[in-house]
Amino acid sequence: MRGRRRLRRRRSARKTRDGTRIHDFPFDFYLNHVILHSKQRIIQTDDCMNTEKTPALVLPSGGYRKLKSFQLSQLIYDITVPFTELYIPLQSRTRDQMVQAARSGVQNIAEGSIDAATSVRMKLNLYNVARASLEELRLDYQDYLRQHNSPEWGKDSPLYQEFVARRIADRAGFKAFIRWAESSATNVKTYPETPYKSILVANATLLLIASAVYFLRRQIEEKSKKFIDEGGFSERMHQIRREKRKL
Repeated sequence: MRGRRRLRRRRSARKTRDGTRIHDFPFDFYLNHVILHSKQRIIQTDDCMNTEKTPALVLPSGGYRKLKSFQLSQLIYDITVPFTELYIPLQSRTRDQMVQAARSGVQNIAEGSIDAATSVRMKLNLYNVARASLEELRLDYQDYLRQHNSPEWGKDSPLYQEFVARRIADRAGFKAFIRWAESSATNVKTYPETPYKSILVANATLLLIASAVYFLRRQIEEKSKKFIDEGGFSERMHQIRREKRKL
């Protein structure tokens, strides 16, 4: 009984402490969506699971749900699943590939964030896998638009500008934008068998993918620089053992 009480006390003493990462966001694609004020920097963290008694050998990790890249990737996945069910033929291999690519983006960000506790190299590899998966998904959406004779939105497109201005961050906001775009459509030319809604969803999802890929690239660049400057798990282990021997 005493042993159990001691164990409970030890567990209860482990309190989480958030760490933060600051990124610059130099382009205007998703500016209104990701900052709180026009002159502030973006604050992200994937290191919020640190504890007060954790040794320096093990880095904080696990706060992936606070990452913009994870949040956007999860939204992309939630959009892609119904998109493929509605607009991609059941017998097409593209249907499963799009879903798996979207899922891979989400899962690898989460796994990479957790693996950061002991392996920066693994974290970088998994983040890069997530980015590659989203790039693959981007090609599938672009293929859909091209095969249905529909252009990808440019920055001068009213639909592009409206999407950015709405600061869409969840499925409810995404659905509201699609309803607005459908109701305001005039002189739209598509194949008779191609629902206009699918063109809207594909284009809007491409904007989300571009933003998620951007954030992942910044995370990879920052972690790579930190790894070069501070080393990895092996270097920290060697340093701790060397300092302990001096005592």
